[in-house]
Amino acid sequence: MGERVHKSMLNAEVNLLFYFLSLFLTFFSRKIFLDNLGAEFIGLTGTLNNILGYLNLSELGISAAIGYFLFKPLQQKNRQETQEILSLLGYLYRWIGLIILAGAVVVSLFFPLIFNEAGLGLGIIYFAFYSFLGSSLIGYFINYRQILLSADQKNYLVAIYYQSANLTKLALQIFLAYHFKNLYVWVAVELIFSIVACIILNWKINREYPWLKVDKRQGRQLLKKYPEVLRKTRQVFIHKIKDFVLVKSDELFIFLFVSLKMVAYYGNYIIIISKLISMFAAVTGSVGASVGNLVAEGNKEKMMKVFWEYTTIQHTIAATLTFSLYCFIEPFISHWLGAEYIMDHRILVLLMVYIYITNSRNSVDSFNYAHGLYADVWSAWAELIINVTVTIVCGLQWGIIGILLGKIASLVPIVVIWKPYYLFTSGFHLPATLYWRGVLRNYAISAFAFALALYVIRYVPIDPYESLWLWVCYCAVCMVVFLVIDLTATILFAKGAKDSLRRVGKIKKLKN
Repeated sequence: MGERVHKSMLNAEVNLLFYFLSLFLTFFSRKIFLDNLGAEFIGLTGTLNNILGYLNLSELGISAAIGYFLFKPLQQKNRQETQEILSLLGYLYRWIGLIILAGAVVVSLFFPLIFNEAGLGLGIIYFAFYSFLGSSLIGYFINYRQILLSADQKNYLVAIYYQSANLTKLALQIFLAYHFKNLYVWVAVELIFSIVACIILNWKINREYPWLKVDKRQGRQLLKKYPEVLRKTRQVFIHKIKDFVLVKSDELFIFLFVSLKMVAYYGNYIIIISKLISMFAAVTGSVGASVGNLVAEGNKEKMMKVFWEYTTIQHTIAATLTFSLYCFIEPFISHWLGAEYIMDHRILVLLMVYIYITNSRNSVDSFNYAHGLYADVWSAWAELIINVTVTIVCGLQWGIIGILLGKIASLVPIVVIWKPYYLFTSGFHLPATLYWRGVLRNYAISAFAFALALYVIRYVPIDPYESLWLWVCYCAVCMVVFLVIDLTATILFAKGAKDSLRRVGKIKKLKN
């Protein structure tokens, strides 16, 4: 347990460090690139990467399925099975890479039509596209072995080497853009650093696993030996496609049912929300492989103990995230862009409901993934159908409010009700009533803390709309009020809270 906790903490610390470094450089570089390379070129890079994103859909499911199959052999130190599974991944990724390459070549034939009014020459468009494509294909043909680091709870190594190269690349691109303003040089740096990062990461993998020998030529035979891999991949693919469509559909529906202007207004909210969620994900996202390792160990008592700790932590984070955004996002937008960019307050309320559900679900999702529970493909189709149906009906009537109602309507029966039931009955092999007895406390605590904190802060004599400094002071006071209420109630009543406190003490000892 000590090694598992240590690796989780190390992953979290490294991810958090690189999150803040990347956040600073991203905002700083955006201004430099727009001023020196032009909005058209920055728009082009975004569009080309979106095209590659759709081509990469063919991968969805393989890495998740392979990660699941690596947990057990890594826990048992079965090197032969680990090598075979990675050889199978290399074989599958080679075919995926060839499919993406073929699709990219076909799509690129239509660039003269797609970008006929882009204001940029076809030379730079093709050079940028094939450079980005080359960077992407490196992962399929060479860099696929990094999944071993993630499954072995060593994702901090990926972050250290890959993100260090990425930050160095970004800094060099800022310098070159400012001094030379050359589009070809900027793109060339992108490709060169992808190659450099690949070389460094593979060198580190060879150092960490000197025994690792991967032979992609065995792929066809290994498919017969591990037929479960393809079955799991097909199941995961359906779930991933559903997630991709639901995440990408918001702006399309807003454009169809409301206006292009409201797409931008909604996008302002999403930028802020996504950055804050990413900060929490940098910490909590590091425990996924630890959960997989725990499940592979097979100790049910320890499994349930960790599940309740993780569930309580996720609900606490979801409540904190929701309260902070609810109280602070509107005055922040007023200072950042202007009061005219603040949308209907009902949209914010529905966004907070959606955010709470999606961020409190992580513990159930992590344990479902660790158990390989993806056979419920019907639930993915059901969630997608409910979402689209309610969105169309309500979106035509109420615009963005209706679109958000569609998202929430699909989450409640599938994510809130079905997924925990599936985990407890098919993963833990326990009655689902045990889950509801524990988790209803978390929902009650979050609602109580939210309502009481909102009542208390009505008496805070600070106007967050008056100045940015007063907004900062208001944020600090409100968060102290909320955290005192929420954490006190959590420690007193939430299942797993006291175990989490004891774990914090153990972590301190480990760090010392």
